[in-house]
Amino acid sequence: MSGSPAEVREESAETEAEARPGRWLALAVLVLAVLLVAVDATVLGLATPFLSEDLGPSGTQLLWIGDIYSFVIAGLLVSMGGLGDRIGRKKLLLGGSVAFGAVSALTAYAQSAEMMIGARALLGVAGATLMPSTLALIRNLFQDPRERSLAVGIWGATASAGTAVGPVLGGFLLEHFWWGSVFLINLPVMVLLVLVGTKLLPESRDPAPGPWDLPSVLLSLVGMIGVVYAVKEAAVYGVRGDIAATGMVGVLALGWFVRRQLTLPAPLLDMRLFRHRGFSGAVLADLFTVLGLSGLVFFLSQYLQLVQGRDPLEAGLAELPTAAGAVLAGLLAGRAARRFSVRAVVSGGLAAIGLALAALLWLRTDTGYPLLGAVLLVVGVGAGLAFTVTADVILSTVPKNQAGAASAVSETAYELGAALGIAVLGSIVTGAYRGFTPPVGVPGPAAERADDSIGGAVEAAAALPSETGTALLATAKDAFVDGLRIAAGVGAGVLLATAVAAWFLLRRQRLDG
Repeated sequence: MSGSPAEVREESAETEAEARPGRWLALAVLVLAVLLVAVDATVLGLATPFLSEDLGPSGTQLLWIGDIYSFVIAGLLVSMGGLGDRIGRKKLLLGGSVAFGAVSALTAYAQSAEMMIGARALLGVAGATLMPSTLALIRNLFQDPRERSLAVGIWGATASAGTAVGPVLGGFLLEHFWWGSVFLINLPVMVLLVLVGTKLLPESRDPAPGPWDLPSVLLSLVGMIGVVYAVKEAAVYGVRGDIAATGMVGVLALGWFVRRQLTLPAPLLDMRLFRHRGFSGAVLADLFTVLGLSGLVFFLSQYLQLVQGRDPLEAGLAELPTAAGAVLAGLLAGRAARRFSVRAVVSGGLAAIGLALAALLWLRTDTGYPLLGAVLLVVGVGAGLAFTVTADVILSTVPKNQAGAASAVSETAYELGAALGIAVLGSIVTGAYRGFTPPVGVPGPAAERADDSIGGAVEAAAALPSETGTALLATAKDAFVDGLRIAAGVGAGVLLATAVAAWFLLRRQRLDG
């Protein structure tokens, strides 16, 4: 059945784009955007101790600084993916890159915890334009399934490389400059992306998209933020009336959003995509995998620096095995999925992550690096296999003109998982830490400061007499590591359960080619 003239023109343009060697150069531009987001996400963890010292956030504010970006981006990804399908993915990507760079500068010069939270929220708005656009453009640039698998592998490997570059570069900057410098490193990447992308990237859009439905945008934003906020607050304070009400508003908004999409002639998100078991299985696997990982990863840099006393650069280098494993596995994932099966590679990768997290049940304040390095390497390999194949499944199961919306669903699952992970697992760490009994002789104000966060304990201990401060810090470190062990156990359970679910949901799912 032939398509409309506009669809025929778009198909022709895409075929020509595929025939040009320039598609690989265009991919290089797209991965710059991925690098931009990945570096920004990883440097925050390293900068947290310095933020704590300079801005003096409370434990709750510290969590908000960590997860407000994910809250906002999760609420806007679907809307921005639909917007890119309508106005052009290249246009949205380049405009979002400029905004991302500008807000990064604002973040670098934040003067208070509240200003930092606000800047991170704006960064989420800009970041929501980047990731769906990159995956959607890859879907349209690479029509050959094997080439697309390689391109998705490179895309994922770059994100992993960004997690390595971020800590190392951030560690170097933090040793020589103030904490704001870790956000300013986004600017040169953004400038290069815009200058080169303007010339190399082809434009692509849905040929018959319909209007961008503003009520759907608002419902998506209210619903996602309401649900994630309620989960976060309930994990910290328990289920109160106001928290339950916020969660209910979020659920109702999301329900209204789904109902509206089913009735609109040109929906912001075509809910029929979820009828495909492979698509739904891949999205759910991404969601729960990131949920099980993110809360632990958020606190890892604090463990390396504040508990084990590593400097920022050393802490960044210590996290390299994760990125190295993910890069290697991501490049080989498509080939492995075709040789064995999609579900074997995804489930195997998730099970490997779960077992690695379970090994952290033996974590101590003085745990040697061989155990940590091995755990991080296995986590990287498992993530590289699982995330690369699920991204390929999501892209290959939807029509090209819906690539932006489908990519946005994939990224929404990732960001929602990150927000929920930081909220739930992060709150487990915080809850286990708070309320520890300070040693005899610690003054009340110092005990209160130490009880707020591990960063506060380091500061409080430094102001006390040597023997008292050492005792306080040792007690605080033990409490923090107790929380990490509990979070690791919960994360391991989530990952292993997700591995089993993926085995059934991705049954008979194959990659094209």
